[in-house]
Amino acid sequence: MKAILCKTHGDPETLVLEEVPSPKPTASQVVIDVKAAGVNFPDTLIIRNLYQFKPPLPFSPGSEISGVVKEVGTEVKHVKPGDKVIAMPGWGGFAEEIAVEGGRVFPMPPGIDFPLASALTLAYGTTYHALKDRGALQPGETLLVLGAAGGTGLSAVEIGKALGARVIAATSSDEKCAVCKAHGADATINYAKADLREALKALTEGKGHDVVYDPVGGPYAEPALRSLGWRGRYLVIGFTAGDIPKIPLNIPLLKGNAIVGVFWGEFNRREPKAAMAAIGELLGLIKTGKIAPKVTATYPLAKAPQTLRDIMERRVTGKVVVLPEA
Repeated sequence: MKAILCKTHGDPETLVLEEVPSPKPTASQVVIDVKAAGVNFPDTLIIRNLYQFKPPLPFSPGSEISGVVKEVGTEVKHVKPGDKVIAMPGWGGFAEEIAVEGGRVFPMPPGIDFPLASALTLAYGTTYHALKDRGALQPGETLLVLGAAGGTGLSAVEIGKALGARVIAATSSDEKCAVCKAHGADATINYAKADLREALKALTEGKGHDVVYDPVGGPYAEPALRSLGWRGRYLVIGFTAGDIPKIPLNIPLLKGNAIVGVFWGEFNRREPKAAMAAIGELLGLIKTGKIAPKVTATYPLAKAPQTLRDIMERRVTGKVVVLPEA
């Protein structure tokens, strides 16, 4: 089988496409023919040895996939060969086949295709966990989404609306603002042009927003935190801007704010039953039409390094997917 391999830590251009042996399952594993693999910002970190998880070299990036079960270990009972499945391997997805622990594999719901199925678990799973569990977002509250036109940001716009919030989408261009509007944002801010704090003050009539969803970090973190209202919650998702903000702790003190970390992967590891329940609830939102995720582009396996470069340079809007069989 073919796989994109990280043989030495570095930028996407160091990745290689090679023939490797097909995997065999252990007793607790499922071998999957990969039909689609979602592309995410953590994939750009793991290949540079900058992510929380550090697999031994060589390995394939690719943290979420969909496909068809090829073989199962003796302890696996919930899926069988021929089943369509979604899986969250953490890495290894940019390949034609993958062996995944059974607890990270679940049946693919009917009515969605492989590309869409592969694009749900990381961005949408992270966001649902963030907004519902960590942020306790309530109907009628105001949610600010930073980096709102990216795959993770758009998931927050969509899920925030599905949970009954008023959503303010902040992003870096008028074109990206239009994308956010099309995905349901009630208001947008182009923070490359507008002063973020002044725009938020106007949009919330000086009261501030209730929840911040921040996958970006960098220079917009502190003004977004300063603009929070009383008992506001600041959700730390990641740092696609590269810089990890240094927050003065007097800011949350003055308004009773909470700064809340969101680590979907560790939540899955420590609380697998709760994580699977969250995925089930998320899929329910899709089945009922409350959210309608979209894949904006697909690429063959050989182009996977280019997709990572595009994500690093913030050229991607929405979710992009690698198709190993294309």
